[in-house]
Amino acid sequence: MSSSKIASCLLAIIWLMIASCGAKLETIQADVWIQNGKIIDGTGAPLFQGSVAIKGDQIVFVGQSDTVNIIANTAIDAQGLIVSPGFIDPHTHSLGDLKSKSRNSNINYLTQGVTTVFVGNDGEGPSDIEGATKLLEANKIGTNVAFFVGHGTVREQVMSLSDAKPDADQLDQMRALIKNAMVQGAYGLSTGLYYSPGSFAQTEEVIELSKEIAPFGGVYDSHIRDESSYNIGLIESVKETLLIGKMANVPVHFAHIKALGADVWKKSDEVIKMIETAQSNGQKVTADQYPWRFSGTHLENALINRWVMAGSKEAYLMRLSDDRLLDKIRAEVKENIRKRGGAQSLLVTADCKDETMLGKNLQEISEQLNLSPVEAALHIARNSGARVASFNMDSYDVENFMRQPWVMTCSDGTKGHPRKYASFPKKYESYVLGKNVLDVETFVHRSSGLVAATFGLDQRGILKNGYFADIIIWAPDQLKPKANISNPEELSEGIQYAFVNGQIVINGQFNGSKVGKVLLKNR
Repeated sequence: MSSSKIASCLLAIIWLMIASCGAKLETIQADVWIQNGKIIDGTGAPLFQGSVAIKGDQIVFVGQSDTVNIIANTAIDAQGLIVSPGFIDPHTHSLGDLKSKSRNSNINYLTQGVTTVFVGNDGEGPSDIEGATKLLEANKIGTNVAFFVGHGTVREQVMSLSDAKPDADQLDQMRALIKNAMVQGAYGLSTGLYYSPGSFAQTEEVIELSKEIAPFGGVYDSHIRDESSYNIGLIESVKETLLIGKMANVPVHFAHIKALGADVWKKSDEVIKMIETAQSNGQKVTADQYPWRFSGTHLENALINRWVMAGSKEAYLMRLSDDRLLDKIRAEVKENIRKRGGAQSLLVTADCKDETMLGKNLQEISEQLNLSPVEAALHIARNSGARVASFNMDSYDVENFMRQPWVMTCSDGTKGHPRKYASFPKKYESYVLGKNVLDVETFVHRSSGLVAATFGLDQRGILKNGYFADIIIWAPDQLKPKANISNPEELSEGIQYAFVNGQIVINGQFNGSKVGKVLLKNR
């Protein structure tokens, strides 16, 4: 290049620099300016140093603050802290809490960083979404909430707890209830095919009912029929779930994906291959997972086969004491205890009529009662039951599922299990900081953006201009679970600030604000 051309280029550069220095920066009016944070936007993109501005309930800026002139009423210095979307939990059982007057803040989720929860999983969702919405709006809630309509709810509403196949009129009634719930804003249909009454439904029934959610873009969310070897087995249950989605032409979502019990340990490879094959053939398939090796359920759900539960509660209790049936029931309970890892692997955690049993495993309780583990289990079942934690998963399967790009974080939060208070910090501490199964950006994406995209939560789950300001600010070395199996209701630590719909709800600690909204699909 000639010296004259070089001089011309240098002159042009100088003029551009002068012009840029004199350019007027865009002014952004905001309520809150979060400065100097490590921004993780929820898309899976690498973190960057920058700022986020909030006005009203929306994000109005994400990026480098030296590129704009931000004028805000409140400034937060997030130096050394992570700024990310609030987490979205696709599988909770918190509807009862949100309906209550004392637990409606959902503080156990807010302190995990969760700003939105789904309810109605495992087939338990309400069929009257409009009524549930009005109730929660009147009650005031601490987090946002989204609904599934529950197959179990609808089936019981039409057929009680019958184990019969529905006739044409009953099927039409269930169709109408599901369609109406979708019109009212449900995000999909949830099933609990392992639980009564969902377990009484044949595959064809579920396919027909799932077709009702297709026109609304709904997702089929399923606690599959068998995560172990109780009835048709894990592999056949995965096949059934994929078939339901394919025939109904709806996306499939596996609830709390796992391989439960020694009979199916290490089968995660086979399950993953089946799901990836379905995805390659055009199916939309996702899953959620809680980061614990032990599950939680009612003792009777874990140990007593579904035929015993058909019909009324009275009929169930009569069967448990019927000498003509007891030999069969005892044999099934014994086998189910084996599948769960033995009597020492079943820990009574809550809802037990005899409080001396709390914190003891079934083996210890059997010795306390001077009964066999089978008879001890039947004794508990006959006397109002109990919730149990069941140590039944293998680390290989937990981590194998967790690595898949279509598996997101959930809690499946239930009483007596630390997952209700600590799942998101537990996953971060154990599998991001500890075992390096995921990096921090992937962890955030699987806990926010992926969930919003999967279920169609509009303008949530990502830090982006125009999106709703559900935002958390947290210390990367302080986000920790405090709850454990012995103390399952300890609040997590590390969330410095939390915003729900642009309003601050945590500033060091929860401030009592209840500004959550009911999020309705297609509204």
